[in-house]
Amino acid sequence: MSTMSATEASRNFSALLDAVERGEAITITRGNRPIAEIGPARRRTGRDLRLALEGLPPLDDAFEADLAAARDTVVDDWRDPWHED
Repeated sequence: MSTMSATEASRNFSALLDAVERGEAITITRGNRPIAEIGPARRRTGRDLRLALEGLPPLDDAFEADLAAARDTVVDDWRDPWHED
């Protein structure tokens, strides 16, 4: 893990993001004290969602009805307001 001061991180933010994108983890320091660790974002998958939802109680009928009612208010007839007929 490399180290970078907060000032360096600010001045070289694009390079910092490039390093993180390559998989590097970087410790940001202020006054020689570590204040943050920046690393690659973890990719989320369907498995992550299933694990997050596991053990939650099933939806009740009222929630499903509310969701259906909300879906019914969405209009598919979208038109460009700037398009001249």
